[in-house]
Formats: sequence, C-alpha cells, structure tokens
Amino acid sequence: MVHYQARLDATFAALSDVTRRGVLEQLGRADASVTDLAQKFQMTLTGMKKHVSILEQAGLVTTEKIGRVRTCRLGQRRLEEETAWIEQHRQLWSARFDALDEIVENLNRKEKANARSKRS
Repeated sequence: MVHYQARLDATFAALSDVTRRGVLEQLGRADASVTDLAQKFQMTLTGMKKHVSILEQAGLVTTEKIGRVRTCRLGQRRLEEETAWIEQHRQLWSARFDALDEIVENLNRKEKANARSKRS
C-alpha cells in the first residue's frame, strides 16, 4: 500500500504542473532533447532539467544521454494504477451525487404537494 501511495503521489505531483503536462504532450508527438524542450517552453535549461527530472522520477519520461545531448521520450508507464484510482473515486462521487439528486427530487415533490394542498 505504501509503495502504491508513493507512486500515486509522484505521478499526480508530476502531472500537477502545466509545463510538465505540456512536456508529456510534446513527447507524445516526438522525442526531444532537453534543450529543444527548454526552447519550446521558453525556459532555462536548468528549469527544464528539473521538470524532466520530476517526470523521470515518476516514470513518465525516460532520458538517454548520447554525447552532449540528453534525449527525452515517454516512459513505459501506462498509468493503470492512477486510472483505477481516479475511476474508483469517480464512482464514489457519482453515487453521492445520485443520492443527492434523489434527495432534491423528493424535496421538490414534497414542496409541490404542499403548494397544491395550500391552494385547495
């Protein structure tokens, strides 16, 4: 459970940043060097290295250094655990909202019934 939770924490922390999500989208189209990514996102090389490092720690990105160029590509993780966690919580909230809808419907019916009985 602890390993599972730590992995979820790392993934969601990595995905919480708009730049890192953009990097993943970019790498979904094609591999890129850290330098290319830094230029595309108009940031320093050091800043981009930090973003890539966080994505790499979460297993979302892999890097390979050949000579002076560090190339980034999408990692092997398919986010099954994260998807399952989201789905579990989606179902929970959906059930709660369905129950709330039922309560509201019952209150609306009672209100209409009360209004009709007052007119009579």
